[in-house]
Amino acid sequence: MAQGYLQVDVVSDTNNFPITDASISISKTETPEEILEEVRTDSSGQTENVALEAPPAELSLAPSGERPYAEYTIRITAPGYEPLVISGTEILADATAIQPARMIPAADLGGEEDITIPDHTLYGNYPPKIAESEIKPVTGSGEIVLSRVVVPQTVIVHDGVPTNASAPDYYVPYRDYIKNVASSEIYATWPKSSITANVLAIMSFTLNRVYTEWYRNQGYDFTITSSTAYDHKWIYGRNIYESISVVVDDIFDNYLSRPEVKQPILTQYCDGRQVTCPGWMTQWGSCDLGERGYSPIEILRYFYGSDLYINTAEAISGIPASWPGEDLVIGSSGNKVRQIQEQLDAVATVYSAVPRIAADGIYGPATARAVEAFQSVFGLPVTGTVDFSTWYKISHIYVGVTRIAELK
Repeated sequence: MAQGYLQVDVVSDTNNFPITDASISISKTETPEEILEEVRTDSSGQTENVALEAPPAELSLAPSGERPYAEYTIRITAPGYEPLVISGTEILADATAIQPARMIPAADLGGEEDITIPDHTLYGNYPPKIAESEIKPVTGSGEIVLSRVVVPQTVIVHDGVPTNASAPDYYVPYRDYIKNVASSEIYATWPKSSITANVLAIMSFTLNRVYTEWYRNQGYDFTITSSTAYDHKWIYGRNIYESISVVVDDIFDNYLSRPEVKQPILTQYCDGRQVTCPGWMTQWGSCDLGERGYSPIEILRYFYGSDLYINTAEAISGIPASWPGEDLVIGSSGNKVRQIQEQLDAVATVYSAVPRIAADGIYGPATARAVEAFQSVFGLPVTGTVDFSTWYKISHIYVGVTRIAELK
C-alpha cells in the first residue's frame, strides 16, 4: 500500500471561527470501530498532516475499475458542539486531502451530525450529462442577463435535480464550490496541466450559469444543481485536495471564451470511459494528454477546438479591494499595503498563529512574517509575498471572520 495524507480543518458553523483542541479519531470506513489515529486541532482549528494507507497511485492515473482511493471515517468532538462524524473521506496516494468540518453548537441540533461522502464520480455510477448548447441564446425578453462576467461571491447549489423541490439549497463561496466539484470529478494525482484544464472547464461552465441566470430565468431561485445530468457533482461536506485548491486559488477569475462570444462557454465533458461524448473534453483523456506534456490550453483546444481561449472576469464580487496588479513585497508601500495589513491584523485576532501587525502602509519584515504565517495556515506556498492568490485568500478569510459581506 502507498500513503496519502489527511488534514482536518474544524470551524464553528455559526461564525467560521476555528475550533481549538477539538478531538479527532480516524478509522477506515470499512472498520469504523478500529481507531487508527487520534489527533487534536491547533489554534487555527487544524490538525497536523496524518499519513494514511492508500491504494497505489497508478490506479488513479488510468481507468482500471478498481477504487483508487481509501475511505476513512472521522469522528470529531469539541466542548459546546454536537459530535460530527464524516464517513467516506477519500485518501489518494501521494496527495493531501483537506477535510473541512463545520461543527454545530450543541443547543442547535440535539444530537450527532453524520455526513456520508458518496463515491467519486470517476469510480461510482452517476447519470451522464444531458447535452446542451455551449452558447446560450440571449433574448430581449426582459429577463435578467448580466452585462459583464463577474465572479460571484456565493453560488447557491440545489442539491438535487432542478425539479426536486424538497432538495436543500446551500450557499457556497464560489472558490469553495469549484474546489469541491473538481475534487469530486477528477483525481488530485493528475498532472497539474490536466487539473488546470479541468478546473477551467468547471469554472467556465459555472460562470455561464451565473452570467445567463440560467435557472432563475426558469423560475428557480438557485444558481446551479448538484446533479451530473444537468451540471456538476457537488457533494455536501466532502474533502478537497491541496493540489486542486492551489490551482483554483491561482486562476479562479478565469473562464473560457470563443471569438465574438461574450458569455463564458458552457464547457461540458464526460469521463471518456463509462460515457463517451464527441466534441467534449473527456476527463481520462485530459489526464493522458497532461502526462504527454500538453499545456492546459492545448488540452482544452484538443477537445473543444482551436478557437478556444482563456479570458479573465471583469470583476470579483464580495471583496473589500481588488488586487493591485503586482506583487506586494518587502519595500512596497501605499494604500494597497495598508489595506492588506488591516485585513491580516483582523484575521490575526481569530487565527492566533498569524502575528498582529500595525497598518502603516510599509511592507517590512513584520508584514512579511505575518504573510508567511497566513500562507502556512491556509495552504498557500510560503513566500512572504502577496501575489494574486494570497491577496484574494486574505480577502476571503477577512470577509469570513469579519462578516462584512455576509449574505443575508
